[in-house]
Amino acid sequence: MTPQIKLISTDFDGTLFAEFENPPIPSRLIEIIGGLQSSGAKWVINTGRDMSSLMESLARSHLLVKPDYLVLVEREIHCHQDARYVPLDDWNLPCHRSHEELFVRVRADMPRLVSWVNSRFNATIYEDAYSPFCLIAGSDGEADAIHEYMEEYCREVPNLQVVRNDVYARFAHTAYNKGTALAEISRRLAISPENVYAAGDHLNDLPMLKKRYARFLAAPANAIDCVKEAVRAQNGFVSDLPQGHGVADALQFHLSPKLP
Repeated sequence: MTPQIKLISTDFDGTLFAEFENPPIPSRLIEIIGGLQSSGAKWVINTGRDMSSLMESLARSHLLVKPDYLVLVEREIHCHQDARYVPLDDWNLPCHRSHEELFVRVRADMPRLVSWVNSRFNATIYEDAYSPFCLIAGSDGEADAIHEYMEEYCREVPNLQVVRNDVYARFAHTAYNKGTALAEISRRLAISPENVYAAGDHLNDLPMLKKRYARFLAAPANAIDCVKEAVRAQNGFVSDLPQGHGVADALQFHLSPKLP
């Protein structure tokens, strides 16, 4: 008998959402998620986007169902209540404090970090509300080189990690990522990892693509190689279909009764 999926955690860009497809989120996937929600399952979009960016893309997707939870910027949790998403302050406020305390050290080292990057690459570095060091590299190769340097710097600063997706990267606290946020939602809902499904396509999804957080792991065909390898190594499902179609394919696979 196949264990029941009670919590679905999907990355957004590249996993759920395809900017130039119509519709950007496949109807079949929404039907499957809606059916699971009707049976009592919860759905969380677990993304690196902030609220305004995600809401704009969700509005353009004209979804007939809504996610029950959002994990934003890989760390902040929001719950759907009365037609809006309400922040879970007992998680988000400690998360914010932990990052502010950590980033005191990072801000002191910013001149050194910026100088190293600027002397070697034509990348864009900026600060936003979530990190004092945010990066947009000019190419994958450039991003790989800067990522390696950022990882070396993280070894100097306890609890500091690099969060990366494609040519974008920033610093964050090691206690807060897509995996720990998913674990917190599971805890609140009293749902075992045995009943959790997680799907992603890039480096920032790896923290949630672990058996400790989700029994059912999936990646679409367009996922980067290391994500596919991580999913396969844990007996997850890598689809031959891209993005949302692949997520629907994987969900259907995990929901299908297995022969003894």
